[in-house]
Amino acid sequence: MKNTFFCTNNVLPGSLAILAMAVPALAYAHAYPTHQAPSAGSTVPVSQKDVAIDFDEGVEPAFSSIAVTDAKGSSVTNGKAVVDQANNKHLSVALQALTAGTYAVAWVALATDGHRTQGHYSFTVK
Repeated sequence: MKNTFFCTNNVLPGSLAILAMAVPALAYAHAYPTHQAPSAGSTVPVSQKDVAIDFDEGVEPAFSSIAVTDAKGSSVTNGKAVVDQANNKHLSVALQALTAGTYAVAWVALATDGHRTQGHYSFTVK
């Protein structure tokens, strides 16, 4: 009786094979960070000029963003986040002059395939 179910139903094995091939494709259908600068939990000097995030997929400039706020919730970004024209996987935003404290980063990325991801982390300035 081993594998009886799979041997007697020819449609099911083919369906399972298609599903098995589709699942990995779906897993890569979103843009996830591969590198963050400054990184989550890191400590950086007051001279930090920007926040940059690299993704594993290209991101759409008009629908992707990085917001950076201080401990009071005030924005410390200097302009909008931009996608590097030579590398659409690189999103960055310039920062105003920073002072010592903890800063929160919230990002939203719309992958070029149309899937949206988001996340947040913090870093410290000393």
